[in-house]
Amino acid sequence: MPAVLGFEGSANKIGVGVVRDGTVLANPRRTYVTPPGTGFQPGDTARHHRAVILDLLEEALTEAGLTSQDIDCVAFTKGPGMGAPLASVAVVARTVAQLWNKPLVAVNHCIGHIEMGRLITGATSPTVLYVSGGNTQVIAYSEHRYRIFGETIDIAVGNCLDRFARVLKISNDPSPGYNIEQMAKRGKKLVELPYTVKGMDVSFSGILSFIEEAAQRMLGTGECTPEDLCFSLQETVFAMLVEITERAMAHCGSQEALIVGGVGCNIRLQEMMETMCQERGARLFATDERFCIDNGAMIAQAGWEMFQAGHRTPLSDSGITQRYRTDEVEVTWRD
Repeated sequence: MPAVLGFEGSANKIGVGVVRDGTVLANPRRTYVTPPGTGFQPGDTARHHRAVILDLLEEALTEAGLTSQDIDCVAFTKGPGMGAPLASVAVVARTVAQLWNKPLVAVNHCIGHIEMGRLITGATSPTVLYVSGGNTQVIAYSEHRYRIFGETIDIAVGNCLDRFARVLKISNDPSPGYNIEQMAKRGKKLVELPYTVKGMDVSFSGILSFIEEAAQRMLGTGECTPEDLCFSLQETVFAMLVEITERAMAHCGSQEALIVGGVGCNIRLQEMMETMCQERGARLFATDERFCIDNGAMIAQAGWEMFQAGHRTPLSDSGITQRYRTDEVEVTWRD
């Protein structure tokens, strides 16, 4: 019964998780929160991660009731993500693996989300909508690869939401996306915004530019409220995502849809996806904030799958990469 320790720190979340044979034993996490109207810079984020990662490691082992001798493998996020945070966490993972004399497994962050979603929900072969601050992809498994059927051609949907939150000076605690979601529930007017779907791909930079320019003017004239803008932005970008997911499901003949990534926590997105799935006679699978948002257990779970399939990462190949596509990884642990 292998137990795998997983380190995740590709953006402003830092997590250490422990998974043993499909059971999450521990999954503590910290978030680097910046003031309203600001984002998080790589250097500052890395300093935050370095300051808390050893405490998180101790917390994870204590929560799991394990010691270093009980750990069979150390997994870490190789990429994609922000360079400095990735590197700061990878250094700790490499050091722990050498100190404890454990094998090391480098994990693709996106595949970590997918494998965590499959484990928690029980979805067997879903079409995956992966939506986060750094990534927006529609994915399906075929012939030992997670194939990307559609994606953003510019910025991720989570980045679009985060940057709009800065325009309205919405709090980053616990996250700008969560606070936009709460404000959107009070919105009553749908403001027409650019809707950009190009085949299987989507574009969010145009809608962001439009709403950044129009927000203060529309709010100043009383044409709408901040809540209306949050509501309108959510409805528009989520409709785009549902459209390309449904198209991918039709292409694959899929009867399952799985939402992963931090934006996947959004209840309104889940409602819209559920409606689409019901109309197709399909099932929707989603997780809550414990597993949607970046966490160490998802890296541990993907690492567990890879470890069981014989994957090992030599130190010479354990560097991080900010660009690491989902379909670059050979998925040897699935039929």
